[in-house]
Amino acid sequence: MSTETNVIQVSTPATAGIVVTFITGIALLFASGYAQATALHDAAHDQRHAMAFPCH
Repeated sequence: MSTETNVIQVSTPATAGIVVTFITGIALLFASGYAQATALHDAAHDQRHAMAFPCH
């Protein structure tokens, strides 16, 4: 009688993508927490103009 052992492997690229996304999100939250409100407003305002979104 023989016994087979199946090993489940975790996909490294998928795991790496999740980790990179998490670290990027934490970095953005950290940076926006210390940024001045006018800097955040100006960045969002410029992005709206870049997307041709009327904001005035």
